[in-house]
Amino acid sequence: MITVQTSAFADQKPGTSGLRKRVTVFQQKNYTENFIQAILSSIEAKGASLVVGGDGRYFSNEAIQIIIRLAAGNGVKKLYIGQNCILSTPAASNLIRKLNATGGILLTASHNPGGPLYDFGIKYNTGNGGPAPENVTEKMFNVAKTLTEYYQKDIPKIDLSVIGTQTHEDLTIEIIDPISDYVQLMQEIFDFSAMKEFFTSNPEFKFLFDAMHAVTGPYAKRIFVEELGLPATSIINAIPSEDFNGGHPDPNLTYAHELVELVEKNSVNFGAASDGDGDRNMIIGKGTFVNPSDSVAIIAANADIIPYFKKHGIHGLARSMPTSAAIDRVAHKKGLQVYEVPTGWKFFGNLMDANKLSICGEESFGTGSNHVREKDGIWAVLAWLSIVAHENKKKAGTTLQDILDKHYAEYGRNYFSRYDFEEVDGFGAQKMMEMLRSLSGTSFVGSVIGEYTVSLCDDFSYTDPIDQSVSTKQGLRIIFSDGSRIVFRLSGTGSQGATVRLYVEKYTVDDYSQPTQEAIQDLIAIALQVSRLKEFTGRETPTVIT
Repeated sequence: MITVQTSAFADQKPGTSGLRKRVTVFQQKNYTENFIQAILSSIEAKGASLVVGGDGRYFSNEAIQIIIRLAAGNGVKKLYIGQNCILSTPAASNLIRKLNATGGILLTASHNPGGPLYDFGIKYNTGNGGPAPENVTEKMFNVAKTLTEYYQKDIPKIDLSVIGTQTHEDLTIEIIDPISDYVQLMQEIFDFSAMKEFFTSNPEFKFLFDAMHAVTGPYAKRIFVEELGLPATSIINAIPSEDFNGGHPDPNLTYAHELVELVEKNSVNFGAASDGDGDRNMIIGKGTFVNPSDSVAIIAANADIIPYFKKHGIHGLARSMPTSAAIDRVAHKKGLQVYEVPTGWKFFGNLMDANKLSICGEESFGTGSNHVREKDGIWAVLAWLSIVAHENKKKAGTTLQDILDKHYAEYGRNYFSRYDFEEVDGFGAQKMMEMLRSLSGTSFVGSVIGEYTVSLCDDFSYTDPIDQSVSTKQGLRIIFSDGSRIVFRLSGTGSQGATVRLYVEKYTVDDYSQPTQEAIQDLIAIALQVSRLKEFTGRETPTVIT
C-alpha cells in the first residue's frame, strides 16, 4: 500500500445525486482521489465488493483507473466494472441488489452535458441499490474536508473493454456485460410476448427511441430491436459518446428536439427518449406530449396489467412534492396510501425498503418502481408500451392521446408545467427565496389574487415515516383554495450558477382539452408577480418549459 499526502478540498459536499462539478475541477491534482478516499473511508471498505460504472462521459476511464488503485489500497475485495465504463444507473442499482454488493460508485452527471469543458459526477449507492442517504453523504463530506492522505496500490492500467476477471493481490476485478442482467430483469417484470405480438399485428405502428448518444443506446438496441423485433431504425443516436455528440442529454421537449421533430414529421405513434445515465424518460406521440406527472399516474392506474404487479401487488404510491397531484387521485380511488416526499429518489427508497411503496415518480422525467432503487427510463417506456398493447387489444388504433383522454375522463386533469430559469445569479435567487419564505404566516395567507385565494404558504418539510429523519426547506409552496399550486425551488445540481424552478398546477374535472400553457397562463402571471423574479434575477423568460 502507498500512502499519498494530500490537502483537503472544501467543496466536496455531495448533493442529492452525488458530487457534480466541471471536468476541470475533477482533473485538479488529487481532487478525484480525495473524494474516492472519502467514500471508501465512509463505508468500511476493507473486504467490500463494489459495482462501478456510469454513462461513459468524458473522464470516466481515468476516474475508474483511480477507483481501482484506491480500492486496492483500501482493502476492497472485489470490483464489478461495466464494460467500457458503461452501466446505466438503474442497471447498476439492479446489480448491486442482485450481487449483494456493499454498494456502487457511479460516474455520471445524469442529464448534464459532458465533455472536457462540461460536467462530471461521482455518486455512491448503498447496498439497497439506492442513492446514499444524507447520513452517509454527510459522513463523506466530513471526511473529505479534513483529509490529509489517501491510500492506493500501484496497479497497471486495466483494459475496460475486455470482459473477464483478473486478480491483483487481494483485489479481484471483473469486467462485466452491463446489459444482460438488466434485460433479464425487464423480462421478469413485463410481458414481452404481448408487446411483441402487438408490434407484429400492427406493422404500421411507428416506434422511435432516442438514446441521445448516452448510456441507453446499447440497452435499447438489445430490448427493442433484438427482443421485441423492431427494426434497427427504431433507435436513433444509439452509440454512447463521451460528450453526447455535443448535445445535452436531457429528455425534454427542448433538448430532445430531434426526436420531437421526427415524431411530428413522420407521424410516429410512440416516441421516447432517455437521459445521460438512463434513469429519466420522455414519452410523446404525434401531437401528444405525456407530462411526467401524468405518466406516473397513468402507469399506476394501469399497473394491474403488468405481470410484476400482478405477482407482488401494489403497496403504495408516491411523488415528489413539486410533482402534480395526479397520482394522488389514482391512489384515493384505488384505496392506496400516497406519499409526498422531497425531491430526491433516496426518499422513495426508504418507503420501498419498508414495503410501503411500489410505484413513484418525479415531474423531472423520473419514473420507477420498487424493482430497483433508482428511477428507470427504459422501465417507464416498457410500462407505457404494455399499456398501449393492452388498450389496442381492447380497441384497435388506440393512441397515446386516447389513453390520456380516458384517464382525464375518469380522474380529472392536473394541468402542470415547470419553468426552468437556468444559470441565474445565485445571490439574487437566494434573496428571492428568502422573500417568499417570509410570506409564510403573514396576511398573505387568505389574500385574494385574481380569481385565487391563498390558503397556504409554506416551506415544505418532510418527516420520513420510516426513520423519522426530517428534511426542511424543500421548496416554497403557495397553495390556493381550489387546489391549484405554485411552487418555487432553488436547485444546485448544475455545476455553474443556480437554477430557479417554478412549478404551476391547476386541477379541473370539466375542460381537459386545453393546451397546458393556455390553461395555466393566469397562474404563471401570478407567480412572476408574487416572486418578483425579474427584480431579483434579471430574468423573466425561462430557459426550458416542460
